Order: sequence, then structure tokens, then C-alpha cells
Amino acid sequence: MSRARRQRDTFIYGVADFFMAMLAWVLFFLYRKQAEETGLSFDVLHDPNLYYGALIIPVGWVLLYAIFDHYSDIYRLSRLATLSRTFFLSFLGILFLFFTLILDDVVRDYHTYYQSFITLFSLHFFLTAFTRMVLLTRASRRLKAGKESFNTLVIGGNQNGLELYKDISGRTKSLGNRFVGYIDTNGGSQLLGQYIPKLGTLHDLPEVIQQHQVEEVVVAIETSEHSLIRDILNTLFDFGEQVLVKIIPDMYDILLGSVKMNHVYGAVLIEIRQELMPKWQRVLKRVLDVVVSLTVLLLLSPLLLYIAIRVKLSSPGPVLFRQERIGIHGRPFLINKFRSMYTDAEKAGPQLSQENDPRCTPWGAVMRKWRLDEIPNFWNVLRGDMSLVGPRPERKHFIDQIVQHNPHYRHMLKVRPGITSWGQVKYGYASTVDEMLQRLKFDLLYIENMSLSLDFKIMFYTALVLLQGRGK
Repeated sequence: MSRARRQRDTFIYGVADFFMAMLAWVLFFLYRKQAEETGLSFDVLHDPNLYYGALIIPVGWVLLYAIFDHYSDIYRLSRLATLSRTFFLSFLGILFLFFTLILDDVVRDYHTYYQSFITLFSLHFFLTAFTRMVLLTRASRRLKAGKESFNTLVIGGNQNGLELYKDISGRTKSLGNRFVGYIDTNGGSQLLGQYIPKLGTLHDLPEVIQQHQVEEVVVAIETSEHSLIRDILNTLFDFGEQVLVKIIPDMYDILLGSVKMNHVYGAVLIEIRQELMPKWQRVLKRVLDVVVSLTVLLLLSPLLLYIAIRVKLSSPGPVLFRQERIGIHGRPFLINKFRSMYTDAEKAGPQLSQENDPRCTPWGAVMRKWRLDEIPNFWNVLRGDMSLVGPRPERKHFIDQIVQHNPHYRHMLKVRPGITSWGQVKYGYASTVDEMLQRLKFDLLYIENMSLSLDFKIMFYTALVLLQGRGK
């Protein structure tokens, strides 16, 4: 019931944003009419612009907050951080409204513009901030009173785990943790077992998280167990935003450069996240994928027709080659390419492509040199199977071989595969599993440093490779 209550309160938080944005716009609209020479009258109620703005503009605000703010769980929000974000987003949003809807209005002088901007900003910010602070204060009080809590799992049952448990559970004001149990990491003496149940070992961690609906994990392993930290975090980060990970501060040096420190809860815990990209960048990346893919497919449609004819004439078989690849979160999808090989190219089983591959048709070799065979990949990008930039998708047959040598490959499945990647720029088509492992290092480096600016750099270098005809 606690989780359902938190979801309901978070929904109310979003609804309040909508109605405060509506109220701010209505009050501003009335102010603008009052500022006109004709003054305010009941005729304003018959102005359709009042109602259009009252419905459409709040939707825009909620979308803005959904992208740049947090609507996941208000019980985890900081009031001070929320207030500063509200101020910043209000300023940006009002600036956009000002230049798109208000600047063209007929006014007496420029002072009216300044007054309008300040009035609209003040109305929107103070109404939104006030309701947000009221709701967040109420949520904070419920959390501190123990009326709301998060199912919490402790990893480590020795001295560190025991001290951490006593510190958190002994506070007069709750931090919102309801301990469901702990995970044994070394099989030694389990001091924490006197207070909460042992739920298994690290091998059982994924199953325990799902079975007990764990929302928060506290890593409290001993100094001698620090070698386990990477494997623990790898498992926890597979659950994404479903599980919040916290760790005792003396491990922070080990994690330096791998995680981000967002909040310090007293002197007890450091919250760590592995957010690959900020939410607004993820949204913009997807928008860029769609816009570029549509543009490429439309502009290159004559070239696509020419390539299709050449493929059909090159050898018997279909124009398009479709093959199952593994995408984000391990979901399989069918990748689309122009057929560059003879139809019996893999009669002996799955094989990797090679330079001067004899299985390629003469036209297929030309396409692969200039990457023309991959243009249909843009259809996969439109469908959401792929992105413009991301690790190249592989077949399960080769993924199983890669994982035997490097289990970190599963990190590649956290993101959409791409048409191009840093590894693709470096190695092109991998001819052996060893080359795939070398390419993997660059793709993992990309995932750890994902950003729109890095995407643009990779696309720039990809364009250089294409212009130089260095594909293989």
C-alpha cells in the first residue's frame, strides 16, 4: 500500500503543476487585458485565446517538467533542489512563451514587455513553487514519521552492516527505510543476522530484489571485500531506476570516476547513480534519431532505388537482408540491410565478415566500402530498434562467445545499438572475436561517457571514414 500511496501522491504533484500553470496563465491573461486601454470587462470570458492558452500551455509545462524535472517519486525529492530547479525551468519556460506568444502583441512601449515578463514569471513561479513546497513538506513529514517507507536491502552482514543498521534504525526521525533483510557476502560471522533475516548470497541478489520488491539497496561490505564492489554494482545497475543504490562513505574513493555523488544523508550514506545520460539529452537524442532518419530516407530515396536495382542485378536473391540481432535490454529485433553477399554465404554456419570477403558480390563489396548497405538501418532507427550512435548490434551466437571472454558485454545492452559507434569508427566490421573484444573496449568507454557532444564527434569521424572509403 505504501508504494501505491507514493505513486498517487506523485500523480497529485503532477496534476498540481498542471493547474498552477493554468491558473498563472489565466491571471496573466486578465492582467494583460486590464493593462490595455479598454480595461477589463466580462467580454474577456468570450475570448477563445483565454481557453486555448488555459488548456495547451499547462500541457507544455508538464512536458517540460517531465523532461527536465523529476516525476518519479516525490518522496525522494529534496525541497531545496526542487525549488532551484523550479526557478530555473520557470525562467526558461516563460522566456520561450514570451518570445513565441507575447512579443508580437501590440503594446504602448517596451516597459510593458518587461512588466509582462516579470508578471508572468512571478505568477507561474510562486504558484508552482508554493504548491510544490506544500506537497513535498507533507511527503517529508510522512516519511520522517515512518508512515511511508522503502523496502531496503543491506549487502553485507558483518560489522559495517550492523553499525549502519543501528545508525539508521536508531534515529528519532525515520529516513524512510524498511529493512527486509541482508545479503551475505563472505560466509563469515553474520552480526546483522540478530536483527534482520539473511536472504541469501550475492548469487541470489537479483532474485531477492525481485521477490521482496526491493526499492533501495545499501552496500555495507567490509574493507577486505572491496574487490566485490564492481560485481555488486554491475548487478544492481541492471535494475536501472527501479533500485536506488547507497553506499557507506569510506568506499567513495574506490568508486571515484565511476559514479556520481548526488546527496549526502547526514554522515551515513552516499547516493550513487549510473545515469548514462541526463533525461533531457536522452529525449533530444531520440528526437535527433527520428529527424535525421526521416531526412536521410527521404533525401536518399533515389539512391535507395538505384542501390536496390543494382543488388537485384548483382546475384539471385532478395534485395534486403534481414537478420535477428540483440538490442536494448536483450530484446531481439530484425536488422535491415541491403544484401551484400550471395544467398548461401552462411551455409556452413554463422561467420564474421572479413576484408576482401569472398562471400560478397562485386556490388556488395562496393556497398560495404562506402557503407551503402547500412542505409536501411535508418528504418530500424525510426522504429526505435536502433539509434544513430551506439554499439553495433550483434547476433546472439557471437554475444555468447564474447561474454565467455568479457562478461562486461552485458553493459552494451543498456543502450540502443547504433548505426555507428566509436568501436565501429576504430575497427569497422570486426573479422574475429578478438577484434570484437578490442572494439568492445571502445564501446564500453562510449557508454561510460555518453553525451550528445560525444555522439556528434562520433558522427563527424564516421563521415570522415565514409568520405575516405575506409569501410571494409
